[in-house]
Amino acid sequence: MGVPLLKEELPVVNKIWSRDFIMIFLANFFVFLSFQMTSPTLPLFVKELGGNERYIGLVAGMFLFSALIVRPFAGQALETKGRRFVFLFGLAILAVAIGSFGFMMSIFLLCAMRILQGIGWGYTTTASGTIASDLIPAKRRGEGMGYFTLSGNLAMAFGPSFGLFLADVLTFQHLFLFCGVICLAAWIMASTITYKKVDASAPVKTNRFDIYEKSAVAPSVLVFFITVTFGGTATFLPLYTIEKGLTGIQGYFFLYALALIFTRMFAGKIYDQKGHQAVFIPSTLLIVVAMLLLAWMPSNMILYMAAILYGIGFGAVQPALQAWSLEHAARNRKGMANATFYSFFDLGIGFGAILFGQIGYLFGYISIYIMAAVSVGISMVAYLWILRKMK
Repeated sequence: MGVPLLKEELPVVNKIWSRDFIMIFLANFFVFLSFQMTSPTLPLFVKELGGNERYIGLVAGMFLFSALIVRPFAGQALETKGRRFVFLFGLAILAVAIGSFGFMMSIFLLCAMRILQGIGWGYTTTASGTIASDLIPAKRRGEGMGYFTLSGNLAMAFGPSFGLFLADVLTFQHLFLFCGVICLAAWIMASTITYKKVDASAPVKTNRFDIYEKSAVAPSVLVFFITVTFGGTATFLPLYTIEKGLTGIQGYFFLYALALIFTRMFAGKIYDQKGHQAVFIPSTLLIVVAMLLLAWMPSNMILYMAAILYGIGFGAVQPALQAWSLEHAARNRKGMANATFYSFFDLGIGFGAILFGQIGYLFGYISIYIMAAVSVGISMVAYLWILRKMK
């Protein structure tokens, strides 16, 4: 009688799409939808407030640095206070911060609210990735994290275009209030999840210097140089296409997200079967080509080609690096490993937005994408060096 029971249990053990996984998938989708709706519309709002490219880069990158600061504390809290507390706390802050953007009538006040958003973002995204990792069978972690990150990719498919559409028909106040309501919907979904309990048998370091997980550093450093490219695409590409006289920016975001979604269907399985060696170099080469195409960009067709190449490249490399960062962490250090990964992820985006704001102001938008290609090239060199050290 024991054999039939084992056969019945095996599918459950290896199952990815449980009810709780679907809930964390949907909650993460709504969080990223609100984020993606504000990414292309906040620069327009800053312009309306009288800001130039430098201020746009500052506003775009500000919240990611506050997220960076709180992530280590979020990682500790995940193992001490529990997943539920951290996730719901972060979602509540996000809803309040994003919903108030339109009422900030100066760039200074907007920056202050972006700092608050960063705190919520740091807690929320650190928790969501860890919760998803808890729910995914260990032997299918690359595949499962690929599916999980699809939630953010689906938001990318619709969020920027939807946000730009609403910016044409609504006031900024109503637009950002709507984004806040979306975060509230994510909070409601998150409240229905059954969370992993705190492991009391494995004490967690709580000293002030416990701010990262050592085993996650290598893939996290690599993702930093790759996500720098986000600062040039999400923040400045809408303005660059206007300067170029192109009308395909909404199509860019849509095609980019479709390519991401398509790639996530198989990239995670490649990681599970062959490791990051089969994913990293081909993916980053595609990203470099995409950045150079954006620097050139004589037509909408080239813009769309860049979107597809960027989507395939990032769609393959990001879940592979995230799975790698979790792979060697102890069970009671998964939260801190995820915090380490997303800290470098956010640092890359924030650093890119602020740096490219200065570069774009001084040298023009074309220089942004050349420097983005250089940044990804640095990640490739660093990866080869890491492989050599590992061997």
